[in-house]
Amino acid sequence: MPLLADYNSFTGRHWETGSIANALAYRGVSAPHTGQPYTEALLMGVSGGAVMGYFNFGYEGHDPHARILTRNTFDPWDTLLSRLGIVQNVQHTAKPERGVRNLVEALEEGHAPVVWADIFSLPYNALPLDDGMWAMFPHVVFGYDEPGNLAHLADRAPLPLTLSADVLHAARARVKKDKFRVVTFDPPIADKLASAVQLGICDAIKLYTEAPPKGSKNNFGLKAYEWWAEQLTNPRARMSWEKEFPAGRKMLAGLTSAYDDIMYFGKHDDPADRDRFADFLDEAATILNRPALSNVAPEFRQSAAAWRKLSLALLPDEIEPFARYRELTDRSNQIFFERGAEATGERRQIAAQLEAILAEMETGFPLEAQGVQSMRENIASHVLAIRDVEAQAVSALQAAMA
Repeated sequence: MPLLADYNSFTGRHWETGSIANALAYRGVSAPHTGQPYTEALLMGVSGGAVMGYFNFGYEGHDPHARILTRNTFDPWDTLLSRLGIVQNVQHTAKPERGVRNLVEALEEGHAPVVWADIFSLPYNALPLDDGMWAMFPHVVFGYDEPGNLAHLADRAPLPLTLSADVLHAARARVKKDKFRVVTFDPPIADKLASAVQLGICDAIKLYTEAPPKGSKNNFGLKAYEWWAEQLTNPRARMSWEKEFPAGRKMLAGLTSAYDDIMYFGKHDDPADRDRFADFLDEAATILNRPALSNVAPEFRQSAAAWRKLSLALLPDEIEPFARYRELTDRSNQIFFERGAEATGERRQIAAQLEAILAEMETGFPLEAQGVQSMRENIASHVLAIRDVEAQAVSALQAAMA
C-alpha cells in the first residue's frame, strides 16, 4: 500500500501545468530566481501562455457547445517540459496488471507519478458517463492501495482527493492512446529558464497576431474576438449563433459552455487565465531582466476583469433561469474546491438541477426574438471590449520584448 505520507502539493489548477507544478513541488525542486517551487503561472507562460480561441461543436445526441480556449493548446505539455529541460520518464503499457505495477513501483520509489485518466469516469467530477464522451487528462497520484481499493489524487482542488482504485484503473484504461501511462520527471535545467520564458512569450504574441500552426486564423488570437462577435450578431454568417445556438435549449447550452470555459475549465477565480498570465509576466520581468514586462501585467489583469464582465453577460441576473444556472454552476465548482470528493453527492444533485433548467428551455424559453437579438449584441460588445483591451496589452508586450 504505497502512500506518500508527506505529500502536500495541491496548488495546481489546470490538469497539465498544475500536475507538473505539483509533482515538481513534491520533489522539492526550486526555481532559480525565487528559491521557491516553480509556479503554475511560470509553467503556463513557458508552455505558450494566454490565448484566445473560439470554436463551436455539435454532436448528434448531445447539446451543442461553444468552446473558448484561454491558453495555448498546441502541445503545451511536451513544449514546456522540453523548454525547461525536464526529462519525462514514461512507462506505457496496454496490460492492466503492468499498468498497476508501474504506478505502484513509481510510488514505492518515492515519486509522485502522473497518470492519464478520463475525467468523465472520475465520480467527484459529477459528469455524465457516456460512451460517446471522454477526455483524458493528467493527474498526480500520491497513494494507491490495491488491496484496500483506494487511490489518492491531486486534481485541481487544494486538498487531497480519494476514490476507488478500481474506478481510477477503469478511468486510466478508457482511451487507448493514454492507456495506463505513468510519467515521472527529472528536475528542470536551471540554465534553460530564461530561453524557455522568452520562447513562451513569443508563442503568445504569435498566437494573438499571426496565423496559428493549425486551423483557421479566424479561430485564434485577436481575430477570434471579431469572428465570435460576427457569429453572434450576423444571423447569415456560416456558423452564426442564430443557426448553431437558436433560442431554446441550444442557446442556453452555448452560453453555459462558454461560461464554464472562461471561469472554470482548469482554473479557479481567474477569468480566462488572465491573472495567471499576468503573474507569469511579473516573474518573466525578473528572469529576463526586462522591467517593462511588469508594466504589461496590469493590462492583462484589466483583461481578466473584462472577461469576468463577459461571463456575467452570458448568464445575466436579469434572466432568472440563466442566473439560476450560473449560481448553481458557481456553487458546484466552489464546493469541489472546498470539499473535494466529499462534495460529490451535492454536485450530482446540482448536475440534475442544471439538466432540468436546460430541459425547461425546450418549452419555456424566457426571451422573445428581440430579446435574443439584444442579448447576443450585448455579448458581442463585451467580446469586442476584451479584444480592445488585449490588443493594447499585446502591443505593449511586443514593445517590452523588442
